Amino acid sequence: MTTTKTRPRARTRPKTNSRRAAARRGPTQSPSKERSTKERSVRTRRSRPPVSSRSAKRVQRRLPAAKITPSGQRLAFLLSLLVLALTLFGLVMVLSASSVTSLYRFDASPYYQFKRQLQWAGIGAVAFVAASKMDYRWLRRVATPLLVLSIVLMVAVLIPGIGTARNGSSRWLGVGSFVIQPSELTKLAVVIFIADLLTRRHKRMDRADLTIRPVMVVLGVVSLLLLLQPKLGTPIILGVVGLMVLFVAGGRLDHLVGWATVSGLLATFFAFSSPYRRLRITAFLNPWEDPTGFGLQTIQSQVGIASGGLFGVGLGAGRAKWGFLPYAHSDFIFAIVAEEVGLVGSAALIMAFLLLGYLGLRTAMKAPDRFGMLLAVGITCWLLVQAFLNIGMAIGQLPITGEPLPFVSAGGSSLVAALGGAGLLTSVARRTKA
Repeated sequence: MTTTKTRPRARTRPKTNSRRAAARRGPTQSPSKERSTKERSVRTRRSRPPVSSRSAKRVQRRLPAAKITPSGQRLAFLLSLLVLALTLFGLVMVLSASSVTSLYRFDASPYYQFKRQLQWAGIGAVAFVAASKMDYRWLRRVATPLLVLSIVLMVAVLIPGIGTARNGSSRWLGVGSFVIQPSELTKLAVVIFIADLLTRRHKRMDRADLTIRPVMVVLGVVSLLLLLQPKLGTPIILGVVGLMVLFVAGGRLDHLVGWATVSGLLATFFAFSSPYRRLRITAFLNPWEDPTGFGLQTIQSQVGIASGGLFGVGLGAGRAKWGFLPYAHSDFIFAIVAEEVGLVGSAALIMAFLLLGYLGLRTAMKAPDRFGMLLAVGITCWLLVQAFLNIGMAIGQLPITGEPLPFVSAGGSSLVAALGGAGLLTSVARRTKA
């Protein structure tokens, strides 16, 4: 009987899912390769230079561009249309109010002052379009240089031989017929600086030494330079604007009330410290005490307003501009408006400014970021407070401050600054949220 030798079966690997699991995990590295990779990443991390504080600030400043929204486009269109209407109306009223003055004062055609205002309106239109098309966030990079430049210009105004003096005031810079008033441009620079400062320190609004105090120091320095010109109306406007922006930004109410009280007392002190300003205030309280002197403008302005009646005497047919009302085309242009287009026309002008305030506050409420909100609040408050002071002065309810009516009064620097500020307001409006 023969036996057959059977070969032993070869050992087979148990069927597992190890290959499939390895395929899912992907290629793996050996322990030595993993160790070398970790050491290499640690060396790279150690060799990377530390980020400096200056470059960190630059990174923080690189904000993504705010998107233009359809609802923002509609709001910006309304703002642009309103500003255009106010500017065109102002050009018509400057032509009417300055025609007589241009003839006998400048020995020129009745269009002399109108042509100058038209040239400034062209420059202001360029400023408006450029400001409305740009991304307003870029202003945060130049907020401090703009403020320093405006302060330097206001100091230069006070230097004899550099500044130009008119009627006992040193407020202008320029050569020949090209003259600018730095105080008008300072309004916009201060608003931009305050908005940027309070945006950077929004998490520390409970610290008055880091928020309220720096703003009040800047306002104090600027106001002191303005009082040396002398000019009291602009410090009042800047003070109100600064307190309003601080309030919207979240400043403590008790601190703001204290600073407002101190600012009011200082404004009263400076108003009565100068004989010229003191006589203006007494003339406001009783203009008939000096009807041919300091009370003349208030009396003649009220006479012109009363002569207009309901619908006015007709465009160009006013009599106050025939030498009775000084500065009819600039400081007291509202009296010419009320005389020539009546109560209906002057009420429509006031409603236009109220509409501008509504659109500006709507822009602030729907702004895409904090800087845009504070910038819109500051510009809107500036334009409305200045219009309030001018109209109140014309109707005899406020002392004479010499502040022009935005977009309407004659004055190149005032018109360019107002149009530039309105352009920035439009830039914020274009990016508002629905």
